[in-house]
Amino acid sequence: MAERIINVDRLEAVLDLFGNYDENINIIQKEYSVAVLSRGGDIKISGDEENVYNASKAIEALLELASKGEQINEQNIRYVISLVKEGAHEELHKLTADGICVTISGRIVKPKTLGQKKYVEAIRDNTIVLGVGPAGTGKTYLAVAMAVKAFRAHEINKIILTRPAVEAGEKLGFLPGDLQNKVDPYLRPLYDALFEMLGPDTFAKQQERGCIEVAPLAYMRGRTLDDSFIILDEAQNTTPEQMKMFLTRLGFNSKIVITGDITQIDLPDSRRSGLIEAIKVLKDVDDIAQIRFTEKDVVRHKLVQDIIKAYEKFYEKGNVNHHGKG
Repeated sequence: MAERIINVDRLEAVLDLFGNYDENINIIQKEYSVAVLSRGGDIKISGDEENVYNASKAIEALLELASKGEQINEQNIRYVISLVKEGAHEELHKLTADGICVTISGRIVKPKTLGQKKYVEAIRDNTIVLGVGPAGTGKTYLAVAMAVKAFRAHEINKIILTRPAVEAGEKLGFLPGDLQNKVDPYLRPLYDALFEMLGPDTFAKQQERGCIEVAPLAYMRGRTLDDSFIILDEAQNTTPEQMKMFLTRLGFNSKIVITGDITQIDLPDSRRSGLIEAIKVLKDVDDIAQIRFTEKDVVRHKLVQDIIKAYEKFYEKGNVNHHGKG
């Protein structure tokens, strides 16, 4: 039986680590088969030597996150556990306390994983960024946050958010209303992110002024977009022709962020994905970065990670292609 004691300066950090009714520390105890006890400012870990070592690394990493103002919860506990498995837990110091922007409710938006931090840095340092990975990794949300930050700092004059209006199992013709009403459901996630960061009133005011535009991809044709931060969401559903058209809209003093999940293609079988082609075509072009997210970057419920892993295993066995055909 091995034992290790971690000294903690702040009692609040111990309380954060253990959580309500010890819900946080119970995850650690169950994962590593160890017993974790709190004695004042000390945390005592006991169990098999290797398990105690790994549990202490996880706890130290979580305490470092807490010292940066992060609330300890199941999501970042699971993330830290995955980093300890890979021996990458020491990389957590790279997750700084600096936020991207503040939401209307006062919450600071900041990267929660190393993959997200790399993505935010890529957007800051490059003109075009392709963010590719599964749902729940914050691809669109962080891109919108970076756009709002640039807009508030007067680095750009306009935010443009766009998506291809591909009919994923629904027919536009059967939806009620005019064309705008029909495409709005496709754009809703983009509206939601902007509402959260700007508030509905500011959003409506800036949209009226033409400083914010949320529109289907087809509306981009024939334009040159200067002084703009442009986000193309759900890019896996573009055709190669649409992707080329979009990329060539880039004007002076503009940034483009393209997000997508190549496992969620809703194009008809005969159509190639413009995102998959762009990943290959642009891989060696300067000032264009490509960031790949994994299930470890998922910042939703733990089950979302498990679902993504289960689907990946299923596809790897060749059971079905990404269009859902067996």
